[in-house]
Amino acid sequence: MLLIMADAADENGGAAGCTVEDWTAYDKEVREAGIMVSGESLADLVTATAVRVDEDGRRIVTDGPFAETRELLGGFYVIDVPDLDAALDWAARCPGARDGSIVVRPVADFGA
Repeated sequence: MLLIMADAADENGGAAGCTVEDWTAYDKEVREAGIMVSGESLADLVTATAVRVDEDGRRIVTDGPFAETRELLGGFYVIDVPDLDAALDWAARCPGARDGSIVVRPVADFGA
């Protein structure tokens, strides 16, 4: 999984420094390579709701953009590649790597 972490969002909630054309080209490249499993861009941060459960099991819901980090999760790609080196290559090509970072993590396999 490639987690797209933006250092900051522009006024439209997108990754600063990346154009729609950049994302369209990368998306096309991933699909044409036949490695696309799934992927989504996330809605604007102001639509976020955080849920926590306290020690007594009570749900605590917080509205809005109250991230405790400077990076914002902007979206993800799940790709099917043979190894970490291939995943890192695709992460480096991602437009989000320019002004943020791409976190590469394998999807857990619980022995289907």
